[in-house]
Amino acid sequence: MCILYLASEVTPSEATFDENKCYELFTLCNRMKKCALFFAMVSSATTENTDFGEYTSDLEFHTKSSWVLLRGNRYQVLENEVYNYVLEPHSDALKVVYGIGATEIANGFQEITNATRTGQADALEAMAEQFIAAQQYSMERGKPIEEIMEELVTENKIEIAAFGEAADDMLRGGIGNVSRHTNLPSTLLADLAYKQGEDTDFFAEGDFSGTPFRTLPARKKPLIQIDSDYYAIDPCFIRDAGYRALLFNLLQRKPDYKETFKDRQKKMSEGAFPDILKEQLPGAKVYQEVYYKDPSTRQWSENDTLVLIDDVLFLVEAKAGAAATIASPELDFKRHSQAIQDLILKAYKQCERFFNYLASSDEVQLYNHVNGRYVECGRVRRSDYRVMIPIGLTVESFSPFSTICKELPQIKPLLNEHAFVSMSIDDLFVIKRILPTSGVFSHYMEVRQAVAGIKGAHLFDEFDHLGAYILKNRFDQDILEQKRNEKNSLVVWSDMSDVIDKSFESEEWEKNPKPTQNYPNEVLRILTALDSTQASGWLTADSLIRNFGGEAREDLANTFGNLSKTLTQHPSRYFAFSGEGQPIFIWIQRSELCVKWEEVKDKASAAALATKLSEIDGILITINTNQTIDEAHYFLAHSPLDKNSENSHIFDEAERMSTRTSKLQQSKQDNFPAPSVIKKVGRNEPCPCGSGKKYKKCHG
Repeated sequence: MCILYLASEVTPSEATFDENKCYELFTLCNRMKKCALFFAMVSSATTENTDFGEYTSDLEFHTKSSWVLLRGNRYQVLENEVYNYVLEPHSDALKVVYGIGATEIANGFQEITNATRTGQADALEAMAEQFIAAQQYSMERGKPIEEIMEELVTENKIEIAAFGEAADDMLRGGIGNVSRHTNLPSTLLADLAYKQGEDTDFFAEGDFSGTPFRTLPARKKPLIQIDSDYYAIDPCFIRDAGYRALLFNLLQRKPDYKETFKDRQKKMSEGAFPDILKEQLPGAKVYQEVYYKDPSTRQWSENDTLVLIDDVLFLVEAKAGAAATIASPELDFKRHSQAIQDLILKAYKQCERFFNYLASSDEVQLYNHVNGRYVECGRVRRSDYRVMIPIGLTVESFSPFSTICKELPQIKPLLNEHAFVSMSIDDLFVIKRILPTSGVFSHYMEVRQAVAGIKGAHLFDEFDHLGAYILKNRFDQDILEQKRNEKNSLVVWSDMSDVIDKSFESEEWEKNPKPTQNYPNEVLRILTALDSTQASGWLTADSLIRNFGGEAREDLANTFGNLSKTLTQHPSRYFAFSGEGQPIFIWIQRSELCVKWEEVKDKASAAALATKLSEIDGILITINTNQTIDEAHYFLAHSPLDKNSENSHIFDEAERMSTRTSKLQQSKQDNFPAPSVIKKVGRNEPCPCGSGKKYKKCHG
């Protein structure tokens, strides 16, 4: 509100601060916000727009309400890292125009946010230090401070000046003075700042004058000039408004850089996904600027980035432009509609073309465009990939549109099974910290894609999805159960990002452990071994284990831990585990022994046959004498269809397994009285067997 007033009005030199008027203004602003939100509901319900079919009114409401609330997570401690990344391609041009490059500018933006975030605490500490020093000075001379004040000021000019600045930061809004708290040049600050009274649009005559449905000046420029200094009074727009204003003015001052700018911006955005997530994608095959001949049009088509890691495929379509228009959605909804078309639907259509191409043949060819010729650079088989995730990537956050794009009638799962995911480079810098390994990142993206395919499941932004994953794991299943059991057409989850937000709040945020799901140590050992070995199919095995809930993970840990300890008496052990209805066969053996794959797969096939499965996923784990896991390999075993002389031993083993299982189940039943009344048991109710577990995790 301060920057709005200062940017729109010239403050009289004799103006004085009136706390009562500030309170009145604050009260009126709250009332205006409530009225604006009610207006957003009513005006959206009666809209005449039809850009997105039946969903247009809902989308218009989301657009208007988000515009009013200014909601959207930005973690201020990441300003340096994010700005450094997105500005680095233009560093040489920035040095020519402003005299400093990407690194120095990124540092300056971090200093702006640091001053806002911790400035008052730092000022209080500085004032306390100076007060203690003054007392010490007084004690050394044996005189009261009042008598030596003049002497103190004369001998400690630097310290006294620091005390004055700290007092200014603490009491007079000095933390917003970016001229003092950064080394950014005045030329750059001037390009990001309004002069007092410069903005004439917000209170101009016409509809919605002076209301939230006009464009706030801070959406255009984040700073205000007062006398010779520049201030960041509103910290909310430092990221987006600062980035856009900086690049806009760079091109204004250096118009001959326009084409080079576009090319560099394109390369940065297209390479961001595998570059930022390189630790999550070790050994991945990355294709950039992939060309192919569209089988339907016979024309050459292009996709930005294809990332292949084990049996997971990521197709990334990046959009390098600004994520959102600064035009008011009430005054110009078409501009917002066009932004959605450009940043989401175009990316979706490009992904759709490529997926259709993948499905057009058992194996398809990929090409690079080199010196005017199309040169084959690789081949891809759709059948090799268990998970295929099409992603639309924007440079800036595009919430809430990125998470509600699934509601648009134009967006459907590709090939009827692969939901489209929209995210931003902003999101990637957080995700890489919270999900540090290939396995957990790939599993999150599986779950994220599952939620992206559920119509009527609303989470505001990527960090709500990330928080829901940390807290609930397969939260897609929770949402589906809510929709099914309560017959809800709309399910809204809010505040799920709290667990993520808190990890960036502390001064020690870099050192503090990041939020994570709980895994027993024995399960973590298996996951770590899969990640270390990275044999073919390892992400399938990793995903199967991560799908288990808390009780199943504990059961798996206990079984694996107990059996692995007996390898001193046995060369190998095995067990079939069915946590929450997801069967998996695990074979454990001593590391020094040769792996007899035929025997391993025969045992697994018998387990599949005993449980009436056509196939079963398996993990082979080798353990050395000090109980350290050396390797972990995924495999798939099939049930034989017909019994013959060659596979009769598998059928015999399956029968033995079934007999042992039946005896175990009978033993359990004998230990617990049968329920007196037979009735249908809810999935989340206690199991009638008396185990204390939920029915779905016991005999369900």
